[in-house]
Amino acid sequence: MKNSNRKAELRSAALDYLLAHGVANVSLRPMAAALGTSARILMFHFQSKEGLIGEVLEELHARLQASFVKVAVDPGRDAPLMRFWKWATSRKNLPYLRLLYEAQIVAAQNQAEYGRYLKKTSADWQALAFQALSKSLRSEEMATLCVAVFDGLLLELMVTGEERRLSRALERFLAMAKVGGSGKLQSAI
Repeated sequence: MKNSNRKAELRSAALDYLLAHGVANVSLRPMAAALGTSARILMFHFQSKEGLIGEVLEELHARLQASFVKVAVDPGRDAPLMRFWKWATSRKNLPYLRLLYEAQIVAAQNQAEYGRYLKKTSADWQALAFQALSKSLRSEEMATLCVAVFDGLLLELMVTGEERRLSRALERFLAMAKVGGSGKLQSAI
């Protein structure tokens, strides 16, 4: 039990470290020093740098998905996707999304090590989007489109910082999705 508590503490501290320093050029020795431990102890708990990063990413992924579920089920005037956008783009939460996207790009360059992680996170986000859709819009294609629109807008926000323009673009997408193929107003996403 003591080792699992220490491992959880190290994983949480490593997440904080990666939030501050990013994942692209992470090195175990400087990270270990910042965490008040040694690279050897990190290797004991996580077996490798990739193992540590993988577990930290899984923790980050779990936290973000739990936040999405909480925001999506919370009744409000805005559509769930817009509520999550507002949550994600807040100063407090944007660093977590920035780290997630950076990590996914780094992971995409190392499919042998992180391929399963990438497929799992993609499938998990698709499933959450699917469940958040109103019944009249619920389809695999619409869930895929919602995830892709959110990803694209968030990446654009990280590049340009133009939150107002991108929020309006999301509002336009949601309005278009409400109309649907029949030309009749449908439930919001």
